[in-house]
Amino acid sequence: MAHPSRSHAAERERSLRLAVIVKGYPRLSETFIAQELLALERRGFSIDIWSLRRPTDGTVHALNRAVRAQCFYLPEYLYQEPARVLRGFLHALRLPGFSRMFGVFLRDLWRDFTANRGRRLGQACVLARELAPDIPHLHVHYLHTPASVGRYASMLVGRGFSFSAHAKDIWTTPDWEKREKIADAQWGVTCTRQGFDELTRVLDPNRRASLALVYHGMAPDRMPAAPASRPARDGSDPKDPVVLLSIGRLVAKKGFDTLLEAVSKLPSRLHWRATIIGTGTLRDALTRRSAALGITDRVSLVGALAQDRVVEALRTADLFVLPCREGEHGDRDGLPNVILEAASQALPILSTNYAAVPEFIEDGGQGVLVPPDDAQALSKALAGLISDPERRAEIGKAACEKFTSAFSFETGIAAIAKRLEGSIRSAERSASLAALVPARLDREG
Repeated sequence: MAHPSRSHAAERERSLRLAVIVKGYPRLSETFIAQELLALERRGFSIDIWSLRRPTDGTVHALNRAVRAQCFYLPEYLYQEPARVLRGFLHALRLPGFSRMFGVFLRDLWRDFTANRGRRLGQACVLARELAPDIPHLHVHYLHTPASVGRYASMLVGRGFSFSAHAKDIWTTPDWEKREKIADAQWGVTCTRQGFDELTRVLDPNRRASLALVYHGMAPDRMPAAPASRPARDGSDPKDPVVLLSIGRLVAKKGFDTLLEAVSKLPSRLHWRATIIGTGTLRDALTRRSAALGITDRVSLVGALAQDRVVEALRTADLFVLPCREGEHGDRDGLPNVILEAASQALPILSTNYAAVPEFIEDGGQGVLVPPDDAQALSKALAGLISDPERRAEIGKAACEKFTSAFSFETGIAAIAKRLEGSIRSAERSASLAALVPARLDREG
C-alpha cells in the first residue's frame, strides 16, 4: 500500500503531522471523534486516519465529509490480506523496536490467549510498514483494541503515542492492561469524571499527572440555536400526541427494552408516540418486543440517520429519553453525546442515575433521573413529564444553559491540541538532535 499522497507537501511541512488510530471510521455514533478531527485540522494539524474496520453504516454525516484527512484501512481480518500482513511482519522483523514489542505482545498473549490479540499484532505490523515517515506521533481513540495496535506500532517505529479513553474501553479492559498501556503512553485523556477515577485507580501514582479529564463538549457550529419554544402538548389530544425521542446504538447498555416496557405501562389517557434512532444487534429483538407489548403502532425504530435528520428530530420532539444501564460484560456509557445534543436544543431529558449521566444532569435540575433497569419508575416519570409541558420547558432550558456555560468544546479541544503539539514538537526536536550526531562525528573524523 502506498504512502499518503504528498501532493500538498509544502502545506504539510508547515503543519503538525499526526496519525489517529480508531476502531472504525466513519461511524454515525462517533460524531465526537469527527468533530475533534475537524477542529484539529482547523488548528493546523495534518492528519492520517488509520481504521481497524471499514464502515458499516449506510450513510455518512456531513461532519465527516468536512474532515479532509484521508482514511487508511488496516486488514480487519488477517486472512483477508495475507500478502500485506506478511510484508508488514517481515518489515517489522528488521526494525530496532521489534524485540521489545514482541516481548510485550507475548506477555499480553499469555494473559489474553485470543485470536483478537494476534490480529492486533498483525495490524500493528502493517501500520508500522505503511505509516508515513513524516508522522512523529500516534494518537489512539479507545483504550482497548485500538490502543493495542497503537502501542505495538509505537514500539516498532520508535514514535510516541497518546490516547483518548471513552466508555466501553475503560470498563471492559482488564486492570493489568489499562495500567500497562497508560504506562507506555506519553499521556492520555478521558471524557468523564467517572472514567478518570477508574483509570486513576489502576495507575502508579507517579503516572497520574499524565492523565487528564477533558469533556468532549460540542463544536458550536455543529448544532443550530435551540428553538425559541415548543408546542405545549400535554398528552390529552389523540390528534397531537407528545413526541418521545431516543437515540443510540441498539445495544443492551442503552436500555431500549426498558423504555419499551415503560411506555407500555403509561396510562391509556395519555397520547404519545416514540421514535428510536439507531441501528444495532438488538433491532430484531426490540421489534418483536414492541409487537408483544402491543405498541408497534406508536413506536418507530427508524434506523440510523444522518446528522441533519437527527437535529431535525431533536428540534421537533417534546421529550428525550435514554435509560442507560450496564450492558454485556460490564459495558457502560460515559456521558452519551446525544444527551448533550438534546441539551443544546433545550429538549427536556429523562435518563438514569447511572454511568456519567449525573455529571451533566442533576435530578430535578437539568433533567429527571430514575434508577437503571426500573421500567416502573421510568414509566411514572414519563407520565409526569408527558402531562406537564411547563415542567418540560423548565428543565429543557436549564439543560441548555448548563450545556452552554459548563461544557465548552473550545476548552476541551484546546487542551488536547496543546498536548498533541507538545508531543509532536518534542519528537521533532529529538529527531533533529539524533541527525546532528552522525554529522558531528563526520566533521570530527
